Amino acid sequence: MENTHTKNLSVLLLATLFISTSGVLGKYIAMPAEVIIFFRAIIASFFIYIFCRIKKIDLKIKFKKDYFSFAVNGFFLAAHWVTYFYALKLSNVALGMLSLYTFPVMAALLEPFFSKQKLNKIHVLFGALVLIGVFILIPDFSLENNEAKGILLGVLSALCYALRNLTTKKHVTNYNGSTIMFYQLVIVTALLLPVLFFSDISNFESQFPLLLLISLLTTAIGHSMMVHSLQHFSVATASIISSIQPVFGIILAYIFVNEIPNINTIIGGSLILLTVIIESVRSKK
Repeated sequence: MENTHTKNLSVLLLATLFISTSGVLGKYIAMPAEVIIFFRAIIASFFIYIFCRIKKIDLKIKFKKDYFSFAVNGFFLAAHWVTYFYALKLSNVALGMLSLYTFPVMAALLEPFFSKQKLNKIHVLFGALVLIGVFILIPDFSLENNEAKGILLGVLSALCYALRNLTTKKHVTNYNGSTIMFYQLVIVTALLLPVLFFSDISNFESQFPLLLLISLLTTAIGHSMMVHSLQHFSVATASIISSIQPVFGIILAYIFVNEIPNINTIIGGSLILLTVIIESVRSKK
């Protein structure tokens, strides 16, 4: 029994590590953010399609109203990814990932608008703590400062991610997770297709190995392993463990791109992560 738990925990941690590679890869790939996301989406959708066919997972959309809903989900996912990658390129991996991790509290604050749940006062407090954490992260509120722009884009990315999760939630009872992800990736691909006509993709060949890595390792394998882990852990427990993603990202950034976080990043990031962990533990209780 203990060995089974250890194995399941190892899978969850490995999934978290794989997903964490998005920070370094997003920063390292020498292409515009929207181009990276386009290729990430189209390659990952191909892998997920093959997986669904092998596993005989139904890809049929069951209700006409879901066409529009999937389009909305895909739009928020595309906005989340593009703004996140611009945040990484304007600031650094640590600031980009930490500002993104405001999304759990945003989701908690926004959930009453998408369900019958009432707004919890503790979520307002957590939201205030997260804002303080972001304030500490920002070195200069001037919009001419790239790090400030990066953090603000990271927070916008978090908002889009929270909205994507909230609008996706209603589909999980009717569709397999891989089916939902496949259609969201198809929408992302369609939305970003025009960028190929306006962006420089002359270095596609040299960047293809990294694009393949972020599509297969980060998106297809990492997210699939995370979903699989939810069979053995509660969402709250998985959330607590996934809070280590920015830590993994900062370590990977130090190893591969030699980024060293400053004291403000450590303090502000710790406050944001602490808020996320407290909410995860509190919701589990």
